Amino acid sequence: MIAHITLATRDVRRSVDFFQEVLGWRPVARPGNITVAAAWLAIAPGQELHLIEEPEFEASRFEQEFGRHIAVTFARARFPQLKERLQAHGATLIEPLRGTPFERFFFRDPNGYVFEVVEESHDEPRPVE
Repeated sequence: MIAHITLATRDVRRSVDFFQEVLGWRPVARPGNITVAAAWLAIAPGQELHLIEEPEFEASRFEQEFGRHIAVTFARARFPQLKERLQAHGATLIEPLRGTPFERFFFRDPNGYVFEVVEESHDEPRPVE
């Protein structure tokens, strides 16, 4: 299980607001030994997103479907509302480049990171070779 993911952001407060208002991720206490603006968000039981402010941060051109991205699950019935909230908070929706037997879509957050949203019951069968 992944314990946490750390992302750089130009504006911690804006990023916290985005993830809290759009995805419902809640701030949690962070260690007191960090000397830069930072925030910790609970994204699932035992899993967190750590945001570290870096004013010079620039997203990489590798943030894309076949590059670096973060995938999260969400109830398929709530996809339309999630897409509306994402766009209202400055995210850009991205259509997948390939089809899958389950519903999914991508978005670029205000920092430029790409996230994949996969329906919760996406159990894609994959043979072991």
